[in-house]
Parts: sequence; C-alpha cells; structure tokens
Amino acid sequence: MPQKVLVFDFGAQYGQLIARRVRDLHVYSEIVPCDITADEVRALEPSAIILSGGPASVYAEDAPSIDPGVLELGIPVLGFCYGHQIMAVTLGGEVAHSEVGEYGPATIERERESALFNATPLTQTVWMSHRDAVSRVPEGFTVTSRTEVCPVASMECPERKLYSTQFHPEVRHTEYGQQILSNFLFDICGLEPDWTMDNLVESMTAQIRERVGEDRVILALSGGVDSSVVAALGARAIGRQMTCVFINHGLLRKGEPEQVVEVFQKQLGANLVYVDASERFLGKLAGVADPEQKRKIIGAEFIRVFEEEARKLEGIDFLAQGTIYPDIVESGTKTAKMVKSHHNVGGLPEDLAFELVEPLRQLFKDEVRACGVELGLPDGMVYRQPFPGPGLGVRCLGAITRDRLEAVREADAILREEFHAAGLDKKVWQYFTVVPDFKSVGVRDNARCFEYPVILRAVNTVDAMTATVEAVDWPILFRITDRILKEVKGVNRVCYDLSPKPTATIEWE
Repeated sequence: MPQKVLVFDFGAQYGQLIARRVRDLHVYSEIVPCDITADEVRALEPSAIILSGGPASVYAEDAPSIDPGVLELGIPVLGFCYGHQIMAVTLGGEVAHSEVGEYGPATIERERESALFNATPLTQTVWMSHRDAVSRVPEGFTVTSRTEVCPVASMECPERKLYSTQFHPEVRHTEYGQQILSNFLFDICGLEPDWTMDNLVESMTAQIRERVGEDRVILALSGGVDSSVVAALGARAIGRQMTCVFINHGLLRKGEPEQVVEVFQKQLGANLVYVDASERFLGKLAGVADPEQKRKIIGAEFIRVFEEEARKLEGIDFLAQGTIYPDIVESGTKTAKMVKSHHNVGGLPEDLAFELVEPLRQLFKDEVRACGVELGLPDGMVYRQPFPGPGLGVRCLGAITRDRLEAVREADAILREEFHAAGLDKKVWQYFTVVPDFKSVGVRDNARCFEYPVILRAVNTVDAMTATVEAVDWPILFRITDRILKEVKGVNRVCYDLSPKPTATIEWE
C-alpha cells in the first residue's frame, strides 16, 4: 500500500507548507479539509496525519473542530499550533487565553527525552504565532518542552501515537523543524522516503486514465508550464482522446500566440485547436475596472469558448485544467479567506457543462516544473515565465484600454529581452510590467507631457505562497528604463516595485 500523509487544513497561514515539507522528505502528502470524518480518513488509508495551525480560537463559536474518532484510529497524529490546541481540548485538556502572546522566534527548553526531538538540542529556536495556549494537557499526555511564557510548548502520548507542538516546525525559522518532521515520519511512523517524481507521474497518469475511461477531454491550454504539463500527462494517459484548445484572448504577451502554436502543433504534434477570440474578450471587458470582476469575466468567457469548441468536436465530457495548489489557496477554501479568485477556480461558472480533470491541484509550481522535466518537456517550456490565466488583463490596471494594453505588452517584451541579456531570466522566478490607469506630468521634447507610468516587478519564490524582491543591479534597471521611455508610446515614468509577498501579492491588481 502506498504511503500517504494527510494534512488537515484548519486555515493556517503556513498550512500549505506542511505538505511541501513532507514531500521534501520524499513522502507523499495530501491536504484535506479539517471536517473530514473518521470513516472518510479510514477509507483513505493514511500512514500518518498532521493537523495544521489556524487563525481561530478553539473556543470561538465558529471554530473549526475535528472528529474525535480521528484521534482513536491508531494512526500517528502530529498537531501544530491550532492543531496542538484542538488535540488538547478534544481529548479533555484545556486551552486558555495567555496574557502574553508569542509571535516570531522563541526559545524552547526540552523537559524530557522524546522521539519527536531526536538529534535536536535541549534548547532551540522555534517559530511561534499564538495568544491562546494549552493550560492543561489531556490525561495520559506529558509535556516535552516549554518557553518562558508557554508552559506546554509541546506534548505527547506515545502509547496512542499522538504528538503536538505549539510552535511551527514547517516554518524554516524553526531551527530544527525539518528534523522534527523527519523524526515523526521515519522514527515514529516507520515510513520510508520512497516517493519520487517518477512515482507521481505514474500515479497521475493512472488516475487520468481511470477517471476518463473511453471519454474525450478538452484541455484549456495557455502555453504555460501548468497546462503544458497537463497536456503531456494527457497525451501519455489517453493520447488522441484529448484535444488542446488554445484561446488567444488578446491579453497575451508579445509574440506568444505564434510561439504556442509553433511548439505544440508543429514541434510536439499535439491535437491543437487555435481560437482567436481577442475582440470577443476585449468587448466583454470594456469599462470593467474591478480586478475580481475581470477575472470572473475572463474565466466565464473561457469556459463558454470551450463549450462552443466542444460542441464542434462532439462527445466531450471532461475539461482538463492546469490548476495548482496556490490557485486554490488564494481563491479561498472552507478555512482560508480569499486573496483573489483565479479564473480556473473562482472564475468558473456555476453551470459548468464538464467534469473537471485537474491532476496538478495538490502541487506547487516547483513540483510542476519537476514533473515537466520527468515528462521530457523542453526546458524552454518547463521554465517559462509564470503567467496568470487572465494574462495582461490583470497587469493593465483599471478598465482596459487598447493604448495601455499595448504599452504593457511592449514594455514587458523589453523587460524580458533585457533580463535574458543579463542572465536574470534563469535567476528570477517571475518578472513583468504593469501599467496603471492614471497619468502623471512629465517632460518630452522640451514640452509638458501627461502620460502613464510603467511599474517593473521581479520576485523570487519556491512555492508562490511567499516571495522576495530581486535586487536588480542599477545599470540593468537604467537600461530597461531608457528603452521603455524611448520605445513605448504614452509612457513617461518607470518604477520598480520593492514589495515582498506578503504584504503584496506577486501580481498587481
């Protein structure tokens, strides 16, 4: 039986990182809602369970809870933060509101030997984020560490295979967090680090084949790495049963429609249908300024075009998409508030006529790239710049106008050319331009001009959940600025965005 770790999602800011850290240790993990029942858990046959943190108080009226039966299945369970507290109160312990909270680095002192803390020092730095804290442990539990203000920084009942920490081992600021996870998975649960990308590809291929059977699939192909990997998986699993539909919505980057057709149709021999719907989309978006409304319009129109193409093809029952886990998190879950809806998640119409096939929905971007490499996709496709489904529509802020759309497209092309020349295209995870819907006074040809600014953004990330700004050398920024101001019509300023994620998002909208 394949090894599997279930991560219960209580809405934690860092919850999605738990699954990543487990996979980094070569053990497969899946994220499930926290209200999953014990019977549902039993049916999934997990090897271990991890309870995430969460923003709520365990005593709040609408606080997420856990089926007590989950803790009685005999499956090893490890809880973090809220997971630590919910384990305590579910089993008869108590949680109290502390006078002093802990936010950021804290020092724990180990109380006794514990398999969870093997190969870690008696005193170590961890990452805390809480006000509530366990005040009384459940019967049969012992305290294994504390801080100056938190008397139960961790607790355990080895006989029942139940362990928990108030701190966050999944966060890199916890000094020995990965060692603690390793101890749980391998020493306590007895798992083996045998999950590989090859295993994942084989599993996803089999799942697509089983799900689709003899039916036909239409794929929403953008040319980006996510949908390209789904196309390769589909070709491997069901061959010509999949038709790739590439829609030019008029919001693509310079030269992109031609590039997609060249690669997929001429080089890869994909079953490709090309649809130029640029005027249709721009007409629907006329006068629409709100970014959420833009996303929903674009998402809905995408589906309508696919439905039209499916009717032409006949017998299409499934819609394949390159949805990945950050798309789902940002679009909102039962326990996580929406940041922005992605066209393939929050933008889907309620009367969708297809069943969805989304083999990548549990993966992060770097895992998708690794999957693409395993499938033999060209490097240029695997490491293509991330690009949002709504395209330049969310980078042309406010109501889209053709002059600003052209400005953001031309400026983006210059940025990409100069980053390639400087070798930054292989170093920086994502970089792009934005044109807002306001003008400022400038001087051009010895006269006043009233034109738009261009905003440059360049960030690095692993999983798209957090991001840091690339420190681009001044000469490169000066050269990009000079070219944009000379070559792009209607622009008189260039700005560089220094905002990390959080508090900003990667995209502008």
